[in-house]
Amino acid sequence: MKRLPFAVLLFSGCAWAPAANPQSLSVEEWEPRSTLVTAEHPVPRAKFPVIDVHSHHRGSTSVERLERIVREMDELNLGVLVNLSGGYGERLRETVGNFSGRYPRRFAVFANVDFTGIGAPGWGERAAQQLADDVAAGAQGLKIFKNFGMNVRTADGSRVAVDDPAMDPVFAACKKLDIPVLIHVADPAQFWQPHDRFNEKWLELKLRPRRKRSGNPGFEQLIAERNRLLERHPDVKFILAHMGWHGNDLGKLGALLDRHQNLHVDIAAVLYELGRVPISGREFLMRYQDRVLFGKDSYAPDEFPYYWRVLESRDEYFPYYRRYHAHWRMYGLGLPDETLRAIYYGNALRLIPGIDKSIFPQEPR
Repeated sequence: MKRLPFAVLLFSGCAWAPAANPQSLSVEEWEPRSTLVTAEHPVPRAKFPVIDVHSHHRGSTSVERLERIVREMDELNLGVLVNLSGGYGERLRETVGNFSGRYPRRFAVFANVDFTGIGAPGWGERAAQQLADDVAAGAQGLKIFKNFGMNVRTADGSRVAVDDPAMDPVFAACKKLDIPVLIHVADPAQFWQPHDRFNEKWLELKLRPRRKRSGNPGFEQLIAERNRLLERHPDVKFILAHMGWHGNDLGKLGALLDRHQNLHVDIAAVLYELGRVPISGREFLMRYQDRVLFGKDSYAPDEFPYYWRVLESRDEYFPYYRRYHAHWRMYGLGLPDETLRAIYYGNALRLIPGIDKSIFPQEPR
């Protein structure tokens, strides 16, 4: 049996035979090989140790797998992985024991919120106390997933908005405990737009149709609720996942950062935005170097070098690792060392308590 190219399997989610007639080739099958010849400088290992603030490792992880992850981290120069999927209560304690309990210098764990009963009298205070207990058990921050604002509901079926006052006691606890909140609100705006020939994410929605969004809440509504949340909690250390889905509009994101001095962003899963704007992207990261943190999202060792290459090199027009995320190619930003240190580890050391600083060079500022 003839083996199909890996890319065919990866991008489609199912296998098909290459079209015999070029005129019948589908856009999903089309994988043009660029004839452009440029200098290539792959970066297999980050220049400085990195704290990945956006990683997910759910459930129990065996000793053997953790050992393999740590070896892979050493090869990539990943100093610390932050596991955002810590859970709460007993699960949180198990996750902490499994990761930072075994490798206290290499992993950090964030707690999550139990939304069961939200909206009922006393829920906020109980959730805040649970978070305090989780921090006492070893949690070093709070991660809020995108279900909050989209499908978290009260007992009567009402949607809980991102800026719902029910969460105020939890955010007050974050301030008191001096821990950051890494929050994921919404999805890319294109997921709500018509799935037509003008949609920049047409291919992704074709290959991943469950990502299509429709109806309420829409993207703009979710973002407006998020911004009102930021206004109401100016003393909470917020980190917006995925550059707040504003990586395609750095002017808007910069204005948001200017307005909220307590706000930070991670670059997890949106490298394709920065990699297509080598001039303005470089200027943005240098200007806001104290507000941007490194994040990857899904843990895949072979994908990290694409991040190093975009951030460190000045290479031109090289492939991205997920074609359905971006049909364009990447450019290196060639960031200066000061900016790399801040994004790679300096900002995370400042925001996340309890990370062992001894494995990192002197802080950038």
